[in-house]
Amino acid sequence: MKTKSLFQSFTILFALLLLVSCREERTIDRILEEFHNAQSDYVMVAAHRAGHNGYVENSIPAIEHAINIGVDIIELDVKVTSDSVVILNHDRTIDRTTTGTGDPESYSWAELQKFRLKMPDGTVTDLELATFEEALNRVKGKAMIDIDLKTSNLKPVFDVLQKTGTLNQVIFFDSDFEILKEVQAYFPTANVMPRARSFGMADTALMIFDAPVVHIDDSFYTNELTQLIKGKNARIWINALGDQDRLINAGESDQALANLLDKGANIIQTDEPEKLIPLLEARGRRK
Repeated sequence: MKTKSLFQSFTILFALLLLVSCREERTIDRILEEFHNAQSDYVMVAAHRAGHNGYVENSIPAIEHAINIGVDIIELDVKVTSDSVVILNHDRTIDRTTTGTGDPESYSWAELQKFRLKMPDGTVTDLELATFEEALNRVKGKAMIDIDLKTSNLKPVFDVLQKTGTLNQVIFFDSDFEILKEVQAYFPTANVMPRARSFGMADTALMIFDAPVVHIDDSFYTNELTQLIKGKNARIWINALGDQDRLINAGESDQALANLLDKGANIIQTDEPEKLIPLLEARGRRK
């Protein structure tokens, strides 16, 4: 009887583990299916510097919060230490974000671990700078990552992606087309997102890259641009950062969404993912 009971317990445990695994696969599979469908009405939401409202930007808790609220894409900024550890940090220095100072790429990983992350108001936490590998392992199977390349030392970034088996989940973002060419030389199937600063630059980017998404600015966001990008089966990434996020916070969400969506953009990066997601759901744009 004990043997039978033990067998049943193992069977139930295995079934639960299989269910969790399948659920995670379906999550990333659904997100990737939408990402590669440029004509979809589904609006993807990207959390800028992870879900950092109430959390430290580019931190593991902020990443976990972004996953929990259901974002599709988590934007992270990567740099590489002097001993080739890939870390998360937005600025040129660590002065604003940590108790340290200076360029993080001039430090070793062991040296950086002495510092602690700070909240936007300067409050010191007990958190260390996060590594890119830790972030990838937390996000694997649950969301995509937009890598904002803040380094020219790309090989350690590639090595971590290969180690974690997460290449299909990441987007490489840069306004420097030569950097994106280097990415595709190393990973021909990589998802690259060129940043365009004009209609002509978007046109050039689409001629150079088989890009699944193009990052645009609202200064040249037109129906003609939408037709160009979607005609190449690419999604259109636009930022709510700044003006549109302020409108959302001020209760003027209809105006903000009109500004963002009326010409066809279908990925929105925001500092307010907790507010944007339900607004889009209420309008049937995340079915």
